[in-house]
Amino acid sequence: MHSMNAVQVSAEVAAALGQRRAVVALESTILAHGMPYPRNLEVARAVEADVRAAGAIPATIAVLDGTIRIGLNAGELERIATSGDVLKLSRADLAFALATRRDGATTVAATMLCAHRAGIAVFATGGIGGVHRGAEESMDVSADLTELSRTPVVVVCAGAKAILDLPKTLEVLETLGVATIVYGSDEFPAFWSRSSGLPAPHRLDDVANIAAVFKSARDLGIESGMLVANPIDAQAAIPSELMSRIIEASVSVARSEGITGKALTPWLLDRIFHLTQGRSLEANIALVRSNARLAAAIAQAL
Repeated sequence: MHSMNAVQVSAEVAAALGQRRAVVALESTILAHGMPYPRNLEVARAVEADVRAAGAIPATIAVLDGTIRIGLNAGELERIATSGDVLKLSRADLAFALATRRDGATTVAATMLCAHRAGIAVFATGGIGGVHRGAEESMDVSADLTELSRTPVVVVCAGAKAILDLPKTLEVLETLGVATIVYGSDEFPAFWSRSSGLPAPHRLDDVANIAAVFKSARDLGIESGMLVANPIDAQAAIPSELMSRIIEASVSVARSEGITGKALTPWLLDRIFHLTQGRSLEANIALVRSNARLAAAIAQAL
């Protein structure tokens, strides 16, 4: 991996990094596995445009033909959005995709790792993975949490996906030493909803302070990342009581049908999309765009 021929940085992103301008990393799993075509491509373009409008350079990260690509052009975005043969890559899968020259979409964990290798400190996503419900039986805990514990990148999200066990997710983040800050709220957000009923580990209301915390951690030699939870805008949010009922029902069906592992999250998101008559997708798009704007502001403050 350290031979940089496995990593290809686009000319635009390389120039921005060379001039120490603000750059925001973006993942590609949402593009390949998170939304249906053509909405996924529209959203990817909109998020990149949001980052630019907020004064930073977007760097969407994916693996194409076994090469880690930092910054995709229009054709490459389309390829990830339309090809059915894209691996879902976490840290554990990156080397496999490189060695077998495959195409792959990077999860939060893999995107963080690649962003850090490329010298990008801020990354915007929708929601991170976390501790799955029933993890005390299944041991299903997302690699995103471990990655946050060992890769110094600021990850801007709308909390963890609400299909997860949020109290356990916060407990594991604390155990792993991940600084978790909620932007402008006293409550940890629940992805499609603004509230989870869980208190924010820390609250900050301006990006300069968020950047200062990250710098402070670097000065201390802390090698972990930092989680910035940005609650979804009120007008796009779905009430948490409604979402809780829908999620509980969906999780119990998944359990009875034996759906687990990497297949579980896409299956649950698809079911929730149908049960909310598409509102969950609209909320998802709104929160990703909001996170991209906040990430651009943090990248500038750094």
